[in-house]
Amino acid sequence: MTTRRMTTAQALIRFLANQYVERDGIRHRFFAGVWGIFGHGNVAGVGQALQETGALRYLLARNEQAMVHAAAAYAKARNRLATFACTSSIGPGATNMVTGAAAATINRLPVLLLPGDVFATRRTAPVLQQLESPWSQDLSVNDALRPVSRYWDRIDRPEQLVPAALEALRILTSPSETGAVTLALPQDVQAEAWGFPEAFLAERVWRIPRPRPDDEALETAAALIRSARRPLIVAGGGVLYSEAAEALRKLVEATGIPVGETQAGKGALPSDHPGSLGAIGVTGTSAANAVARRADLVIGLGTRYSDFTTGSRTAFQDPGVRFVNVNVAGMDACKLGGLPVVADVRAALEALLPRLEGYRVEAGYEEEIARLRVAWAEEVTRLTSPTEGPLPTQAQVIGVVNEVAGADGIVVSAAGSLPGDLHKLWRVHRPGGYHLEYGYSCMGYEVAGGLGVKLAHPDREVYVMVGDGSWLMMSSEIATCVQEGVRLTVVLIDNGGFASIGGLSESLGQGGYGTRYRRRDARGELEGEPVAVDFVANAASLGAVASEARTLQEVRGALEEARASDRTTVIVVRTDPDARVGSYDSWWDVPVAEVSAIPSVVEARRAYDEALHRERWLV
Repeated sequence: MTTRRMTTAQALIRFLANQYVERDGIRHRFFAGVWGIFGHGNVAGVGQALQETGALRYLLARNEQAMVHAAAAYAKARNRLATFACTSSIGPGATNMVTGAAAATINRLPVLLLPGDVFATRRTAPVLQQLESPWSQDLSVNDALRPVSRYWDRIDRPEQLVPAALEALRILTSPSETGAVTLALPQDVQAEAWGFPEAFLAERVWRIPRPRPDDEALETAAALIRSARRPLIVAGGGVLYSEAAEALRKLVEATGIPVGETQAGKGALPSDHPGSLGAIGVTGTSAANAVARRADLVIGLGTRYSDFTTGSRTAFQDPGVRFVNVNVAGMDACKLGGLPVVADVRAALEALLPRLEGYRVEAGYEEEIARLRVAWAEEVTRLTSPTEGPLPTQAQVIGVVNEVAGADGIVVSAAGSLPGDLHKLWRVHRPGGYHLEYGYSCMGYEVAGGLGVKLAHPDREVYVMVGDGSWLMMSSEIATCVQEGVRLTVVLIDNGGFASIGGLSESLGQGGYGTRYRRRDARGELEGEPVAVDFVANAASLGAVASEARTLQEVRGALEEARASDRTTVIVVRTDPDARVGSYDSWWDVPVAEVSAIPSVVEARRAYDEALHRERWLV
């Protein structure tokens, strides 16, 4: 067997550079590059290998968590057909990646993590940043990545890299098993040489399959649909990842079955399509939630049925409601006691449509859907239209950004009150125009995620919408955007605190306790004067073009200027924190204190107990 003597790190980089994926006859390079911050745990290993081989593009991040977010966002924008690797030193560099890894795994997105690790020889232990355990020497901070990784391994000898790297790629390229993958790399092993097989280093193509549905399951699904009077499709992220939007459109137009979309699935149908009910669940529209409440059959396409999608099991109230779940992952296909159709969504829809020939929902149902769509469109107009007031509302700002973004714009957001409002209000014209990280709802994802999306779609305008809370947690990658010449338009909503949790706190009878940016008052409570942050100066210090927009007209003007700029632009907009978009008959299970001396909490508990009766076991 022919071998090549290389360090472990050099072999790893060469291996990654030669990995390709192929689906439907189209081949892509899987790794677009390596994000990294170097320290003593990886600078002489992975860092040296990147420098010497030049086989993969290196991108310097400012925060290890952020670089994992950027990699995951890129993978999502590329429908999981490409990603980045992320390397860090040992210690805090590695543990900073835990949050990003959790977000990637929860959202089923492929990212490869390459944290440095302590010496395999243990001769110099304890080294700087080493966690010492009194019960095991085979333990480091990298073990914290185990529960948030779909595959985890530590490479204690160079030859271990061969099977570990192959297994890592198997998981990363699997539609049903993908997520974060961690290969912990002891710093001495990274620099150690071995004769790696040429076959390991050669070009390798991983074929991404489209698993076909079982015929019996498909026939049963078709029979259930034919017998349904009020069927509803719930479109999840799997519709987009499998590039099934066109197949979904054909099914909807042939049968009249309406579609509600999850956060990950928004854009599966254009918002102006007659079959689109828009967002569903806790952050859903009045139209989708009204139809869901009376649906007798729910067809889940590529959704994992999070509590936000099901309204904590209160969204579907028909006593005999049934579920048909099409999903490439068996775990998700079996949820809610549904009929599992374990398959690629596009393959399943293409096979299902001929079996439904001649079937169409009743005319009265279609008329109801049309009425609900009109009513919701009027509500969107009401919420986004200019009104009198000292400050614009968040909904109005979303309306302006959506209009300026047009058909090709992409909105990126993650946590706080923005995801709920965007899910309801943002109108999508083509797949990929709506990019929300809401599986983990991770504050700080927004700017880093926008960077990843722009790297995936350099020809499209990317609009990052971020609240002041998330901005203060992680805005560092603005500097990375400047360094890489990546242009984003960031709309920073300043509402003086954690607006989303503030609203939730109020609904629980706690009055927004601990959610506002205020100084301490004479009683020692955080209810004093507001703490002002100069976000314009903050953004400008990171290299962005920054300005404040006080009116909707100024927001529009700033957005137009940003489009013409050659640098990332940050537009700061103060909004009315008390103007909120409604919940539209949805409910989220957040337990309220069962006993309390606060009257408003007691009342909130009473309302909670009443709502809890709607929560159902769906088995």
